[in-house]
Amino acid sequence: MIDELYSAKILTLVANMPRAGRLTAPDASAEKTAKLCGSRITVDVVLEKGRVSDFAQDVAACALGQASAAILGANIIGADLSEIELARDSLRAMLKTNGSPPAGRFSELAVLEPVKAYPARHASTLLAFEAAVEAVSRATAATETRTSRAGAA
Repeated sequence: MIDELYSAKILTLVANMPRAGRLTAPDASAEKTAKLCGSRITVDVVLEKGRVSDFAQDVAACALGQASAAILGANIIGADLSEIELARDSLRAMLKTNGSPPAGRFSELAVLEPVKAYPARHASTLLAFEAAVEAVSRATAATETRTSRAGAA
């Protein structure tokens, strides 16, 4: 069973982390840490018309957290908050309640389905998507605040 966790596909994802690093001028950032294992992921986002137009991630996580982050990094450009939330929620359901793997742009997350048998690995596997949802939410709120006419007489 452990061989399924660290399959050639997962190890290939880990070895080819897209969008590694940090952005110099993000609209928002978020950092998430898995308390059990200490995995940490920081993401930076830039939004254009409510969609991610630039993204970077600093990933210090186990292979499963890195694989999830690699899938996120390869597919996040063009996504809006609802798509990222849906992917996070579908990934969580797949791991915790035997839900179907995520569909759409993040369908490659199905490769992480064997992780459901290892509850101690769930937090690190979800980390990148949780950080991305938080960063995109912050960027969206900041954009709405800048363009709001609230308080105008």
